[in-house]
Amino acid sequence: MRADIRRDSRDTAGPSDLVHTVLMRIAVLVPCFNEEVAIAHVVRDFRTALPTATIYVYDNNSRDNTASCAQAAGAIVRHEPMQGKGHVIRRMFSDIDADIYVLVDGDNTYEAAVAPKMIEILATQSLDMVVGRRLATEGPVYRAGHRLGNTFLTRVVTTIFGNRTSDMLSGYRVFSRRFVKSFPALSRGFEIETELTVHALELRMPMADVDTRYGARLPGSTSKLSTYKDGLRILGAIAMLVKEDRPMQFFGLASIAAALLSLLLIYPVFLEYLRTGLVPRYPTAVLSAAIMIAAILSFFTGLILDTVTHGRREMKRLAYLSHDSVAVTIEKQQGVARRTRESQSA
Repeated sequence: MRADIRRDSRDTAGPSDLVHTVLMRIAVLVPCFNEEVAIAHVVRDFRTALPTATIYVYDNNSRDNTASCAQAAGAIVRHEPMQGKGHVIRRMFSDIDADIYVLVDGDNTYEAAVAPKMIEILATQSLDMVVGRRLATEGPVYRAGHRLGNTFLTRVVTTIFGNRTSDMLSGYRVFSRRFVKSFPALSRGFEIETELTVHALELRMPMADVDTRYGARLPGSTSKLSTYKDGLRILGAIAMLVKEDRPMQFFGLASIAAALLSLLLIYPVFLEYLRTGLVPRYPTAVLSAAIMIAAILSFFTGLILDTVTHGRREMKRLAYLSHDSVAVTIEKQQGVARRTRESQSA
């Protein structure tokens, strides 16, 4: 089940209190490509919503004034020369050290004001990922093709890996440190959101969805997402993730399909043999035997890779557990603050 996003009255203080009294380090990560129209609005909105956070804008070979606009608005600007959102996020996760990470697109379509709520849920419930579930509020801003594709792709992933999110492709997320530092980030482009979701589902990390308004782009700002091209790339990424993380399912289905095809081909030949004692169609018989051998090989390939994947999953889990959870980080920092006050009062 998905984490309950309702907050009990006995929970700890909200995000502003956590930031000021516990000194949680919050980093806002904004990957950008040709977003000079919108990026200053994004930086200013998040500086208002999270005044103690550090905002990083990573420019991905923009041909406009994205970098200078972001810097003028107060962000720390860095550059990633390898083209693609996946490359940018991998660089961000590698370079930046924080306790809580807020990842958001630089197109000004996401609601900065909901970030404190997302952080509060992550902190009070000790989650590892909170996804901003998009709700279109300004007419047809969430294109029908994108919405349909997101629903379909999300359903595919949640059917295979676990039904714990309803907006797999959202670009607005909050992460714990242990999520970020255990995430391998192998994708190159927009399929990175799929990899982020599967990483959380595969390791059974605690996560939740939070509703957020999804607004229209500013005039002069254009989307870089292609409904069909990127949709096919994401579908291919899902297939690769199933092969890597669910090899028994992947190769097992291939084995069953090949075995059924082999039996379908050999059936009339076998009936002819029973009736006459002869095998007149040798090529069909040989082809059927070859396909059945491939089916058997596929099954044992899946079996062997499933054992290997189990070991890889244990290593990922150990890497994940090597970092403190948000709850442990808060407790440690509260202890430091308490000892500091005691020493000052003494």
